[in-house]
Amino acid sequence: MKKSALQKARAAYQPKLPIVLTGPVKAVEGHPTQSVADQEDIKNLFPNTYGLPELKFEKTTSSAPSKPIHVGVILSGGQAPGGHNVISGLFDGIKKINKESKLYGFLMGPGGFVYHQYIELTSEIINDFRNTGGFDIIGSGRTKLETKEQFDKGLEILKELKISALVIIGGDDSNTNAAVLAEYYKEINAGVQVIGCPKTIDGDLKNDVIETSFGFDTATKVYSEVIGNIQRDCNSAKKYWHFIKLMGRSASHIALECALQTQPNVCIISEEVEAKDMSLQQVVDYIADIVAKRASAGMNFGTVLIPEGLIEFIPAMKRLIAELNDLLAKNAEEFAKIDAADQRAYIIKNLSAENAAVYESLPLGVARQLSLDRDPHGNVQVSLIETEKLLSEMVGKRLAEWAAEGKFTGKFSPLHHFFGYEGRCADPSNFDADYCYALGFNAACLIKAGVTGYMSSVRNLTKPSVQWIAGGIPITMMMNMERRHGKMKPVIQKALVHLDGAPFLKYASKRDDWAVNTSYVYPGPIQYFGPAEVCDQPTMTLKYEHQGK
Repeated sequence: MKKSALQKARAAYQPKLPIVLTGPVKAVEGHPTQSVADQEDIKNLFPNTYGLPELKFEKTTSSAPSKPIHVGVILSGGQAPGGHNVISGLFDGIKKINKESKLYGFLMGPGGFVYHQYIELTSEIINDFRNTGGFDIIGSGRTKLETKEQFDKGLEILKELKISALVIIGGDDSNTNAAVLAEYYKEINAGVQVIGCPKTIDGDLKNDVIETSFGFDTATKVYSEVIGNIQRDCNSAKKYWHFIKLMGRSASHIALECALQTQPNVCIISEEVEAKDMSLQQVVDYIADIVAKRASAGMNFGTVLIPEGLIEFIPAMKRLIAELNDLLAKNAEEFAKIDAADQRAYIIKNLSAENAAVYESLPLGVARQLSLDRDPHGNVQVSLIETEKLLSEMVGKRLAEWAAEGKFTGKFSPLHHFFGYEGRCADPSNFDADYCYALGFNAACLIKAGVTGYMSSVRNLTKPSVQWIAGGIPITMMMNMERRHGKMKPVIQKALVHLDGAPFLKYASKRDDWAVNTSYVYPGPIQYFGPAEVCDQPTMTLKYEHQGK
């Protein structure tokens, strides 16, 4: 494989570990835990792994020799910068336990685990992928681990390879699967530990002890660089409004972080739209009003940041989508046989009157996209809905109405962007390189501690990496019950933008000024080498969240 100059230089970077993980450690138990909601339901579903204590690693003087261990690793779900460093940290961690330890990677996600497709990850392989982006060392996939047949089939290969621990690197749904798998293997005394690792660029897998998911830092810096470039161009040409959709189906963390970094004219926060019970038209009018105000000052240009999941947060749309999800899940076979031209009429006929009216009012393209195939979790594939074009079209229509009334005399020329895959496989920032390596090494420590059903936790992340706190959090602690495919299922609760949290309040205090003035910030590219104040900074979200702690 031909390597660029950056790849060659980056390979030499040595991630920094928390000082506690640089020698022998012991696991110190905290208080027993409970799920964030639906405690009785979760407890009944996870009788063997519910209520476990939080764990914190501390240094110890004990250095008794340990037997070699065989560990399996799975990359699950969408890619996120730093996944390779999780694996390299895990590899180095188990080799430190015993140099004869082995690491096996299951190919193309959970499917490789079920169908026994794997490779042994050796130092020669690992060294080619240290500090690199992507998941191409073993590939990833979205196969859901949820059936006894899958668990038993996977157990066959674990026994064959003498694997006693499995590490699943993924987002909330993948780690939910890890919790279910841990519970099952514990119930049948399979002798296999299951450890999760928090991954998602969306930033919605976090809590007090999972301060951020890996990849969020890098992805938001990549997006902010490009947004900054667009804003510089925007301020140069002074004739375009750029509508920029950003990843984040279930939460607006990416949009908020990018707004804090770049100071756009408009940033829609889905959680606020829901809290204020705003309609789609009200969102449109909010944007149109800012366009009109800037036009009156001679500025017919600007930027608008939009989370990809916005549509699902508009209360009327949310109610429609919830009923639509249940309708299509219940009647999947019947719906599949209906001609595409007749599907709209079928949906309107079978929805409640209120939701049918909302569905009927939507542009044909958006209505069609809402009825397309669901993702593996039964959700609308919101990334297929061109929300940025929908909003700009509706803003243009509203401005035309105001122009006819003499209320708008400016020009409105929209351009559209969707930043998604551009950030998922970037080379990790220094922060993510360090954080991911620590998560993987910490997972090895959890394995040595003999626990199962835990997620690797590294926190105190605004401090220098040597001061980071390492340990484990029971996965069941983060779970609640949610409706999926028409049924209530246990899932890790998604972390939304808190409207009373420091990051949002900071944005809210500045947005009126940013709306009418051109206050753009140009972050530039991720700096891998250079002054710490440039290349080693955590996200602004983390900084604001930690203020006052």
